[in-house]
Amino acid sequence: MTTLPLDGIRVIDFTQVMLGPSCTQVLADYGAEVIKIEKVKIGDLSRWSLGSDPDGLNNPVFCSLNRNKKSLALDLKDPVAQKSVRTLLETADVVVNNFRPGVMERMGFGFEDLKKINQRLIYAVGTGFGLTGPYQHKGGQDVLAQAVSGVMRRKSDNSHPTSIYATPLADYSAGMHLVQGILLALLQRDKTGEGQQVAVSLYNSMIAMQMQEGTTHLMRQRDLNWGAFPLTGVFETTDGAIVMVGAFKPNPLRDICEALEIEDLSQYPHYKDFDAQMARRPELQAIFRDNFAKNSTAHWIERLEGVDILCAPVRSLPEALKDEQTIINKMILEAGETAAGPIRLIGSPIDMSAAHVTVRISPPQLGQHNDEILASLSGLQGDAA
Repeated sequence: MTTLPLDGIRVIDFTQVMLGPSCTQVLADYGAEVIKIEKVKIGDLSRWSLGSDPDGLNNPVFCSLNRNKKSLALDLKDPVAQKSVRTLLETADVVVNNFRPGVMERMGFGFEDLKKINQRLIYAVGTGFGLTGPYQHKGGQDVLAQAVSGVMRRKSDNSHPTSIYATPLADYSAGMHLVQGILLALLQRDKTGEGQQVAVSLYNSMIAMQMQEGTTHLMRQRDLNWGAFPLTGVFETTDGAIVMVGAFKPNPLRDICEALEIEDLSQYPHYKDFDAQMARRPELQAIFRDNFAKNSTAHWIERLEGVDILCAPVRSLPEALKDEQTIINKMILEAGETAAGPIRLIGSPIDMSAAHVTVRISPPQLGQHNDEILASLSGLQGDAA
């Protein structure tokens, strides 16, 4: 059997929806035993996405972030269930939650409470806006974090309306930051023998994702917008669209003009350097639009790559999932079959030569592992919860 980096690490997972489950799935993929604590009859709220039956395995939203985990369904108001969870926490390495501040404390599972029974425990928290500050009790959600952090206002073309980004950037980035914090805390525990609290918020994660832009504003009081550079943009072709990044070369405009088979615009003083090009960005973008519209995406990819200009076709997600590169990179995992069809999941982007992600446990049904887990604790059976 292959040894995985987190073999022997036990994680008690109180999380649901996206931020927390995206974090704990990484831990589970790389060997941790992740025990997912879920509410009896309801479970993780993502089980109800798309109108699915929470006991079924045909819910892609839930399945996408919950492989390699065990489901323990409990009524945490029941003293017997509370005792079972406390017993698990006594021997756990990590506990993760993404409740609003105060919820775990009211259940008796706060950081200070658990330190008393397990000094080695890593207490990981994902919140909307942080554990302190004026927004600490505000309901947290990906779109809210996009808005309040400034991300939603950022766009390559200011004439476009402000809109919600369709992929939950804050949830995924905060989940990955929480993974980093947990791994760092585990390494520090090896040196000190003690656990600690690790906290990540959607808000802080979104601020951090704008590291270069934010630092430029703080130090120069100016906007840094990589998408609004004069030789960069998305352009329609006869059969789709292409994205081009005219940068990282001494004279990219000259090379773009060669690829488009038009005169070298860089020879004119009003296009001679970056500042001049930036001042006339609308003119340049119009020239590019008019010319890219004359031929196919494949034609322009070949022409631009021929002069070493960065470019790529603009694809839909279904097109990307069928791409040979996706298949070769093993970004699609098979996780068995249900009555509704095969369970096919997005794999891990982390490629390790000595640790490969596989589906050891399919996304679990609600309470699927109750008997196994409770019996291992004190001989209790699943109906004790």
